[in-house]
Amino acid sequence: MLTFNYQYRIYPDKSQEEKLIEILEICRGAYNYALREVKDWCNSRKCPIDRCSLVSEYIIPADAKFPSELNQLNQLPKAKKEFPRLKKVPSQVLQQTIKQLHRAWDFFRSRGYGFPRFKKFGQLKSILFPQFKENPIDGWTIQLPKVGSVRINLHRPIPEGFQVKQVRVIRKADKWYVSVCIQCDVEVPEPPPHGHALGVDVGLEKFLASSDGILVKPPKFFKELQSKLALLQRRLSRKQKRSNNYEKQRIKVARLHHKIANTRKDFHYQQAHALCDQGDMIFMEDLDYRVTAKGMFGKEMLDGGFGQFRTITKQVCWKRGKYFDVVDATGSSQTCPNCGVHVKKDLSVRIHKCPECKFEADRDVAAAQVLKNRGIEQVSTAGLVGKETA
Repeated sequence: MLTFNYQYRIYPDKSQEEKLIEILEICRGAYNYALREVKDWCNSRKCPIDRCSLVSEYIIPADAKFPSELNQLNQLPKAKKEFPRLKKVPSQVLQQTIKQLHRAWDFFRSRGYGFPRFKKFGQLKSILFPQFKENPIDGWTIQLPKVGSVRINLHRPIPEGFQVKQVRVIRKADKWYVSVCIQCDVEVPEPPPHGHALGVDVGLEKFLASSDGILVKPPKFFKELQSKLALLQRRLSRKQKRSNNYEKQRIKVARLHHKIANTRKDFHYQQAHALCDQGDMIFMEDLDYRVTAKGMFGKEMLDGGFGQFRTITKQVCWKRGKYFDVVDATGSSQTCPNCGVHVKKDLSVRIHKCPECKFEADRDVAAAQVLKNRGIEQVSTAGLVGKETA
């Protein structure tokens, strides 16, 4: 089964936007109500059964079952009678909101931390329509239950043979998007190792360096607009919360964040396609960038978005039939790509000079060549084993 997610911009009119905002707020209320039931049940089990606690009382009977996902879903029809406002939301959308809560609960139980939190005003930014009898997209409009026909910018058509399975409506700043999940009953094999190999080393001084000697300067998406963002945030801090002026200023801050994220993502896609134009096999470092983002250069690491870039590169390689893999990056900058000896050098040394074979290259390019050599050894493809970059 082949699954894609296509994101489009939609343009609801004033009444449709009010309906979407109302649906988001009703779903937020249902999410918080269900979470309150879970927290109350957990709190009632904290004190011993034969005595009272000064912090919490045992107010729920001992034989009361945990408010599980199935139990809360079965209570939705009864809740609609007590709270008629819930009828303004499609039933399946409410069900998906409860399922979203219990996915977070299961994730908390599996890892032991990260208890689900209550959603504040405006924090629930998406709703999911999980099922459609017919294709909701007709020309330049999309049909959403309880909302109506909404204009959509269908900048790329749905491919033939694909069916629309789900539609998620997303609110970003004051803009609206739909993420359309489409499926086709075909099996596409993974691209095999073939052709020209390319090692890619990413960093702060150079955004990326390829084994072929291509160097890309790091654009400062966030730092270039940091002063403007700080100014807007200072103005926001002086406004009275939930007032009209506060909402206008909050949207200005959200727009700037949205612009930074879009600019960074567009740059990542451009570089990913450029790498696919240069080589047929792409090898990148197997690093956890969340760890490095907590260090001294955390802001620069987050501004580069290296984790997102690796994910986008993998996606673009799959679409274009290129082979992608990650390799161990241990000591890649301290190893000579020509002879393989260990050449220790400080971070301030930007030129790799091997004392054994006299090989000399840019430090990042040499690290990319080491990644390329390790990647070729890792795939162990016939005809490529033992091939190195000199």
